Amino acid sequence: MLPAFALPSTGGLEIDGLTLLLLVLAALTAGWIDAVVGGGGLVQLPALLLVPGISPVQALATNKLASIMGTSVSAVTYYRRVGPDLRTAGPMALAALVGAVGGAALASKIPADLFTPIILVVLVGVATYTIVKPKLGHATNLRWEGNGHRWAAAGIGLVIGTYDGLLGPGTGTFFVISLVSILGYAFLPASALAKIANFATNAGALIFFVPYGAVLWGLGLVMGAANLLGAYIGARMAVAKGSGFVRVVFVVVVGALILKLGYDVVTDLV
Repeated sequence: MLPAFALPSTGGLEIDGLTLLLLVLAALTAGWIDAVVGGGGLVQLPALLLVPGISPVQALATNKLASIMGTSVSAVTYYRRVGPDLRTAGPMALAALVGAVGGAALASKIPADLFTPIILVVLVGVATYTIVKPKLGHATNLRWEGNGHRWAAAGIGLVIGTYDGLLGPGTGTFFVISLVSILGYAFLPASALAKIANFATNAGALIFFVPYGAVLWGLGLVMGAANLLGAYIGARMAVAKGSGFVRVVFVVVVGALILKLGYDVVTDLV
């Protein structure tokens, strides 16, 4: 057993070396998944919740700190290599930021159990729709132009940003499928735009969590460095391999989300 030690700014929380190593590996994997298609929280948040002595709100807040470091580098990487349209990204990210702050404020008042079955049904529909339409997301064919396009992007940002504040799992994945199926983007540019919006939702959640002292800064920064590295590798791989690769990873991540939420629903019923 590796010795236990306390990282700076973790409120005295002691973490043994093996646990810290596993958290770093989880953050690295989460950063890669988030950069390609979103959904890294499926790996990173459960890993944090397994740490002895950590509260759920501390895990949520620390997860957001680590995630925002990864989404920042993946957003920059995508911007340099794909050049997502900021006229779409701007309204969507701003609305997502507002939605995330509002969702975090509502989280304590609305039981998450009410949303989980609904999200599960939506995900099954998304997976089915994506699989039966193999050409979906291979090429960009925008459905609106001008203000109509920007208002639709802002609406997507507000709804998914609110969801991220309330629950969070699969936020980036929901951004990608909404941009593909509603606005008509291919998977690669959709993933690029999703990273900018996801950065905004993480920032919105931190605006809510930081004043309450919920962030474990030492642990979050260590995991954030690993998340950042994974995000950089993932973004470069997605750009190199294109929309087909992103689509395959998307289906896998949605499948994992369905299994996770399905397990939650069954557990609640038992």
